[in-house]
Amino acid sequence: MEGINPILRNAKIHFWFRIICTDFSPQKLYKGFMADFWKNKRVLVTGAGGFIGSHLADSLAEKGAEVTALVKYSSSGFLGNLRYCDHLAKMKIVYGNIEDPQMMEELSKSQHTIFHLAALIGIPYSYRAVHSYIETNMKGTFNILHAAKMNKVAKVVVTSTSECYGTARFAPITEEHPLQGQSPYSASKIAADKMAESMYLSFGVPVATLRPFNTYGPRQSARAVIPTIISQALSKKIVKMGSLSPTRDFNYVGDTVAGFLAVAESEKTLGGVFNVGTGKEISIGAVCEMVKKLVGYDFEIVSDEARIRPAGSEVHRLICDYSKAHSTFGWSPKVSFEDGLARTVDFIRKNLDQYNPDNYTV
Repeated sequence: MEGINPILRNAKIHFWFRIICTDFSPQKLYKGFMADFWKNKRVLVTGAGGFIGSHLADSLAEKGAEVTALVKYSSSGFLGNLRYCDHLAKMKIVYGNIEDPQMMEELSKSQHTIFHLAALIGIPYSYRAVHSYIETNMKGTFNILHAAKMNKVAKVVVTSTSECYGTARFAPITEEHPLQGQSPYSASKIAADKMAESMYLSFGVPVATLRPFNTYGPRQSARAVIPTIISQALSKKIVKMGSLSPTRDFNYVGDTVAGFLAVAESEKTLGGVFNVGTGKEISIGAVCEMVKKLVGYDFEIVSDEARIRPAGSEVHRLICDYSKAHSTFGWSPKVSFEDGLARTVDFIRKNLDQYNPDNYTV
């Protein structure tokens, strides 16, 4: 490069260095292309007042989507977890019930995407109220899918659960793992997933199913095991628990939301089922020990018979294989369990008045 102006020579070297070092991977290019995907798109989120639903609705509103947030009707007008959202003012709040097919058909008109998260989710409660789980989780999901069919919605994302797999027969668990209805809850979700599959195969409804493993994080209720441990630990020296030996794959809520967005954005997911989880398992007992360190003191763990599942219903091991999600739309978990657990402890500590640790929430 003799005879070339030194300034020009350095500029050329810098240019080619940037080209060589730029990440042109498919995942990177895809993310850049999809940056404005949700801008001005009309989106319906069912179960928007719930734990994952509120985080998803908030993220969509932040990305510029026109979000209709469906919250289960109550005379109090309670917003649920939407009250914590930074972008609540950008959302259209609608109170209703997915069990009403006429209302679901009306709400689905002109929607580009439906994220269907509304469900009855408590496993212990499903032992007491089986019929309610059939009405909400099975028939409610059909109502959403039928409404999407009638209104030619571009994409529906149905929310499944790792509970559909039951106790792992092999690990890590892929989407090919047998489905096992070890509780009325899991049976109702299996039925909902199969209804989604049938609506795609029979009528071409553009649906994809996301199957999250155990999502945790800020805003989660004490119905779930991690907030149960933390809320008790922060308020008293005794923590009542069921079995401590089962293992779970805990996935942070922000990562689960990223999975919802990615599966909806991808054109390769129609008719598919996709796991999202970390590929790591930890026992409930080990989670208790981690919480002890985060709250800064020891506490006694006491076995509570009411919290122990029937023997045939206990799911002893869940661990995710998310390779299909990664290869199809580039998803992978970002938040470590240590970091996510610390964020969850911080949230519950600041909002402990929203929890009732003396009562067993089913």
